[in-house]
Amino acid sequence: MNARDPHPPLSSSNTAALASHSQKAWDEQIVPLLTDYIAVPAKSPMFDADWAAHGYLERVVRDAASWVERQGVSGLKLEVIRLEGRTPLIFFEVPATRSGSSETVLFYGHLDKQPEFNGWRHDLGPWTPKYEDGKLYGRGGADDGYAVYAALTAIQSLDAQGIPRPRCVGLIETCEESGSVDLPIYIQALKPRLGQVGLVVCLDSGAGNYDQLWLTTSLRGMVSGVLKVEILTEGVHSGDASGLVPSSFRIMRQVLDRLEDSATGRLLPQVFHCEIPVSRVEQARATAAILGDEVWKRYPWACGADGTLSLPTTTDPVEALLNRTWRPTLSVTAADGFSPLNNAGNVLRPYTAFKLSLRTPPMVDAHQASLQLKTLLEDNAPYNAKVTFHPDGRAEGLGATGWNAPELAPWLERALNEASSAHYGAPLGYIGQGGTIPLMSMLQQGFPAAQMMVCGVLGPKSNAHGPNEFLHVPYAKRLTASVAQVVAAMP
Repeated sequence: MNARDPHPPLSSSNTAALASHSQKAWDEQIVPLLTDYIAVPAKSPMFDADWAAHGYLERVVRDAASWVERQGVSGLKLEVIRLEGRTPLIFFEVPATRSGSSETVLFYGHLDKQPEFNGWRHDLGPWTPKYEDGKLYGRGGADDGYAVYAALTAIQSLDAQGIPRPRCVGLIETCEESGSVDLPIYIQALKPRLGQVGLVVCLDSGAGNYDQLWLTTSLRGMVSGVLKVEILTEGVHSGDASGLVPSSFRIMRQVLDRLEDSATGRLLPQVFHCEIPVSRVEQARATAAILGDEVWKRYPWACGADGTLSLPTTTDPVEALLNRTWRPTLSVTAADGFSPLNNAGNVLRPYTAFKLSLRTPPMVDAHQASLQLKTLLEDNAPYNAKVTFHPDGRAEGLGATGWNAPELAPWLERALNEASSAHYGAPLGYIGQGGTIPLMSMLQQGFPAAQMMVCGVLGPKSNAHGPNEFLHVPYAKRLTASVAQVVAAMP
């Protein structure tokens, strides 16, 4: 123990009490609250242009804010902030119970959701919650409607035992699944009230398994948008025109060939790559030793033509981890300009449009990547076709830049390991994530000295954004207690 690390570990009775408080809160309050939350189709603005009129985001914000205020946490202040033309945001603050504490813990989560998607199990659905074998199924519970409830429960569990803690604030947004385009405006407006942020607790990430606490060490960024290829003003008879009029789909393939090697999936322009830090490669090796082939076996592979399961791009666990966290990858997430299969005539279509999702490495600037991608795709179009790419985001900030975690302070590394051992019976795991949390790069720029505890409940087969998404409740209970223990250890 030293001047910069003055707090001894909690006793076993303290950690047991934290676990008990968390379990009771989840069983009696949080699971029922999330069951109601899942039933609300509170889709992010990118997927619901009429979100304000529909009122679903407003409802989940109101429900969460009302619950927080009902908890009676001493000194808590909560405000729902609604800037003109922006999605609403919950801001709460709780004064420190530790004398002489000057730094603040910032909790982050979001309440907006991804759209429905198809392929749900016959007895499940995105807006029909079901609790089965410790898993709460439905859209948004794990990603990450639980965050505000877990954050306040962690604070409550410390206060209930009289364990001193620093000042805590919470930012719960409703635009994360749309790239957090509204969040910078709110952070700028709230910066004087945030205080000196010493620790960020972000509950919007994932886990390598359900057997230990996992700390996220990096996040990829994302550039997304609509690529459209137009060759005709209207559809024409394919027998009359094919062979003379080039297919818009073939032109689309040519344009995408500039970006991606379709045989390997590697993105060709070096500008979308970055050097992987040696420490992250070493952590990937350590994580691969823990997870083994589960790194790739966790996905719902289809059967190939010969009846065996389809294969990933690599079966090497280390390369698999690096591919999904530090290397850029292109996905096509939607298409337009096509007729349904059961209503497709012999017509040469006038255009093809794809929704592109380009995951960028943690240290690639997403705004610049968006501009470079637009130039790459639009210039010198084959057959002089009309090729346009409209990136998502606002003019001042296209895309969402990734994040590489700062070096862990000794106190935080020790506290995380102690929490994992106390509540999971296993040491802390380190893992990069392939998804994007725009807030993290924003906060690292605004609070460069802050430590980051980025974690979450999205473990194997939890399938955020897809069908059969679930929240692993036993893991979430232990995570909540772990968060409380780490907050108590903050110098």
